[in-house]
Amino acid sequence: MNWLAVLGLSVLGSIGGLATAAVLVSLHRRIRTRVVPWLVSYAVGTLLGAALLNLLPEALGSLPPARVFGTLLAGILTFFSLEKLVLWRHCHDDEDCSVHKSTMSMVVIGDAVHTFVDGAVIAAAALVSLPLGLTTALAITAHEIPQQAGDVAVLLTAGQSRSRAFWLTAAAAGGGVLGALMMLLFGEHLPGVLPYALSFAAGNFLYVAMADLIPHLHQGHADTNAGRQIVLIAAGIATMLAL
Repeated sequence: MNWLAVLGLSVLGSIGGLATAAVLVSLHRRIRTRVVPWLVSYAVGTLLGAALLNLLPEALGSLPPARVFGTLLAGILTFFSLEKLVLWRHCHDDEDCSVHKSTMSMVVIGDAVHTFVDGAVIAAAALVSLPLGLTTALAITAHEIPQQAGDVAVLLTAGQSRSRAFWLTAAAAGGGVLGALMMLLFGEHLPGVLPYALSFAAGNFLYVAMADLIPHLHQGHADTNAGRQIVLIAAGIATMLAL
């Protein structure tokens, strides 16, 4: 397996989302608050599609269903626990972010933990096959864009300069490369771990999509146009099917 290719995909997942978010944050707030919620709907589709159409079928090819879905359940419970510890929850707009405003350090810590896991997930998928790694990286990038845009905006609201807010978030995004390196070091020598990693990652994707993003769409914290939400979610799923 080409380590550079795997690390490149991890960079796409963590740094690519940050770079796009930086462009969004530089836009006028009126434009940003219109575009970012659309990305939330698209991210829901990519995460659901990647989990249910890519990661789980691949894991089921190597493990019995009971182990796959048991690991999936463990993944969901793990990310629920992380959110309870305020290490995982992210905003997806500039508003209603009191969790982050309470302490800027939690924004950076939460991003670092999140991107570390994302990097490990991308590497695990790429170790199975590069196309699976690519679809996983794109799904993570789609989620990272609205998440990072919200986090950078919160840092700006807390009084940080644009450059400092960007570099703080970029430093946290570097956790994705560390996560990928860890998976490369251990995953290649323990191939039996990879199907479990894919199932665990599917739990991550499903939890983020259904417990974090979809409630925003229902409660009006993001785009309130139901028809547009459905079309963008379908577009995200179609992207995963096309790759």
